[in-house]
Amino acid sequence: MSTSSNNIDPVRAKRARIAHYTLLANRIGYLLYALCISCFVIAFAIGFSGPLVTVVIVSLIVGSVLLAPSIVLGYAVKAAERDDRERGL
Repeated sequence: MSTSSNNIDPVRAKRARIAHYTLLANRIGYLLYALCISCFVIAFAIGFSGPLVTVVIVSLIVGSVLLAPSIVLGYAVKAAERDDRERGL
């Protein structure tokens, strides 16, 4: 008696987990970029004060730290899945 949980490939399950986390990191990273741009525009309009500059810099750095690896890992997961489909796995 075989259940569907026995048929789950651990590699594909790990890829799915990684894909989920990369999607989440992408969304948060792009949200931080949007925050950075909007705060920069506000700071440009009203004058560059300390707190706004801090928000711009921090959101730009954290967004970059999240986006760089998540984009690369996202492409890697997609390429691995495409390779498995082409090989019939």
